[in-house]
Amino acid sequence: MKHKWGILGSCLVLIALLGGGFLWSQSRSHTTSRPARQNRVKWQATESKPVKKAATAKPWIKLKQPLKLPILMYHSISSGNQLRVPKKQFASEMAYLKQHHYRTLTTTEAIRALTTNSIPQKKVVWITLDDAYKDNLTNGLPALKKYKLHATINAITGFTHKHNHLSLAEMKRMKTTGRVDFASHTVQHLNLDELTAAQQKQELVNSKRWLDQHLNQKTEMLCYPAGRANATTHRLAKQSGYQIALTTQEGFATMKQGHYNLSRLRITPGMTTATFADLIAVTNR
Repeated sequence: MKHKWGILGSCLVLIALLGGGFLWSQSRSHTTSRPARQNRVKWQATESKPVKKAATAKPWIKLKQPLKLPILMYHSISSGNQLRVPKKQFASEMAYLKQHHYRTLTTTEAIRALTTNSIPQKKVVWITLDDAYKDNLTNGLPALKKYKLHATINAITGFTHKHNHLSLAEMKRMKTTGRVDFASHTVQHLNLDELTAAQQKQELVNSKRWLDQHLNQKTEMLCYPAGRANATTHRLAKQSGYQIALTTQEGFATMKQGHYNLSRLRITPGMTTATFADLIAVTNR
């Protein structure tokens, strides 16, 4: 009898050992496979959402020689006289700038370039359009937007009610594109060198105040009507808060000319693309 009970006990112990071993192996298999699945999910998530590095602005190039800045002078983008450059020609010239990797400066960038003798890249140009004609919007802006270029429009603030000039609403609309900024071309477009000091000051101060208030900006550039100015104009421009001023004198702009006597390059109707390319070509080191 005792022998039978011994055999039965041995069998029960053996069954218990086998069952425990099976449960232990199942538990081990379950726990070791879970981290692998978690790692796989984490890897897939990392693959589907790559980390983007923040873009950093490239440092400006400090020049060893004085900067020679090509400032292009346009007026109306239309046809009719020597101050009007046809729409097709303007578009071709903008295409050339884009294709040849020119950086078109804003007013702020142009002032920085001239006053610090540095540039954001080797090939730069500053596009300016005088008088703020309405066709700057209809014929000029499309090309600027197409080629992702920038231009500065020198506005006559007393002419915004005229049918062939930009209204305030149109100026605001152009500014919101990021392709245009505005500078002063005085209030009434009078020859400044023929006015008294008081009259000149009124033209300079009032135009700047109008632009600052209506376009929510700090206007720092003045463009003389017909390029006419004298020593009094230069002094008053500085006193009024302008950092630089542009003339109609032909040539590249350099700081040797002075802050308030900068030259520009006149773009004339019928100019070929080859002539345009030669006109703006300059090497800055």
